[in-house]
Amino acid sequence: MKLTINTSFQANASSQSLLILVDSEHVQNAADSYQINDLNKIMEAVQYKAGFNETLALIGSVKACLSTALIGIGKAAELQPAKLAKIAQTIIKSSQKKFQHISIDISALPQELHYLFALSLTQAAYAFDEYKSKKNEGTLEQIHLIAAQTALTEQQLALIAAIQNGQNFTRDLGNRPGNICFPEYLAEQAQALAAEFPDLLKVTVLNEQQMADLGMGAFLAVSKGSDRPGRIITLEYQASRPEAPVVLVGKGVTFDTGGISLKPGAGMDEMKFDMCGSASVLGTIRALCESGLPIHVVGAIAAAENMPSGHATRPGDIVTTMSGQTVEILNTDAEGRLVLCDTLTYIKRFNPALVIDIATLTGACVVALGSVLTGMFTPDDELAAEISAAGQTSFDRVWRMPVIDDYQEQLDSPFADIANIGGPKAGAVTAACFLQRFTQDYRWAHLDIAGTAWNSGANKGATGRPVPLLMQFLINRTQANG
Repeated sequence: MKLTINTSFQANASSQSLLILVDSEHVQNAADSYQINDLNKIMEAVQYKAGFNETLALIGSVKACLSTALIGIGKAAELQPAKLAKIAQTIIKSSQKKFQHISIDISALPQELHYLFALSLTQAAYAFDEYKSKKNEGTLEQIHLIAAQTALTEQQLALIAAIQNGQNFTRDLGNRPGNICFPEYLAEQAQALAAEFPDLLKVTVLNEQQMADLGMGAFLAVSKGSDRPGRIITLEYQASRPEAPVVLVGKGVTFDTGGISLKPGAGMDEMKFDMCGSASVLGTIRALCESGLPIHVVGAIAAAENMPSGHATRPGDIVTTMSGQTVEILNTDAEGRLVLCDTLTYIKRFNPALVIDIATLTGACVVALGSVLTGMFTPDDELAAEISAAGQTSFDRVWRMPVIDDYQEQLDSPFADIANIGGPKAGAVTAACFLQRFTQDYRWAHLDIAGTAWNSGANKGATGRPVPLLMQFLINRTQANG
């Protein structure tokens, strides 16, 4: 779906539908701009107040369009960014199967919300019907945004398009089932991306023998229970002068049964989403390639399948990580930190400026923050501020959680250097503390996206988060570096 921005409706005469956002206190502005006759009488007749997300169809009011409607935003001065997504969803739902081109007058929106609203439209337009015999009908191809005054630029729209494609790629990968999307498949997707952007991207794939040679005992403790071999995939994106890279590390457990510590059967189908961290890395790399941002980024994906079998790791087993630290595996369902810890050691070879790992790591984070905010853990105040600022700009928000030494003793083991779980208290925190032990040589942040990577229930599916956050973080860094 393509977005354009214009100052008047006449420039968008190809639109089949015109939607006008209206401030409840200044509805007359729409009447004056589009010469809508008797608007006050119509509103009075149907008791239309232009309240938040309240719609009023105006048949034949604007002759150039098959359909015209007002969509209330309430009082513009009180409109919160969180409400933009609901307006976008209303627009897309009402237009998706009817029109190819629509126009939306966003003049009533505060200018500082124009970018977020445009991004919200692209997110609302996503649909996944890859495995349905009957495909979704109708395709909304283009949205013409109209604003007499706006800070939204063509360059920003191009970035939104790149973010949209990256986020959709992430969602597609997350929504594909475990019998399609397994570790080798993620490697194939990375290689296909490199073939599409050969001048920008270099991909390397480690197999299990290479991992064994490197001493990655923690990673292999997870993958050995499956017939699907694990992979560590790196994608190096370089579209700038040589500089220390930002490294993004994604948890890619393509299906998580829990291993011998088997999960309950109810809801286990959603464990195909346990690779959404790696999917977000792939989506961010795609968005980088399409945008051409001048920055050096490495994506690293820890891809494995966690299955119970005669070869699977047992609770109580002790393994040696690539760093040399030994781990007592008390719960095989705490597998994400095992594949990540060896990957976090491996990526030191890139001499990173900083590292952000992204993982659907703990149910405890879902309990703490729900599906609204991503849990952010870092001992680095400056990095925390950068990530938080990017989250606010992209409205892909985070909440800083503690990662301090006081929690480390919960991970003590009588038999190994460290246990892979810290008991029932502060589970998201102790998971981050476990990862911290493998990140002492560089600046590091951990994003626990267990609550934000997908939705359950009737609207079950991958969200594509935190691609907007990661892209905004990288955009901000390029701007700061000139």
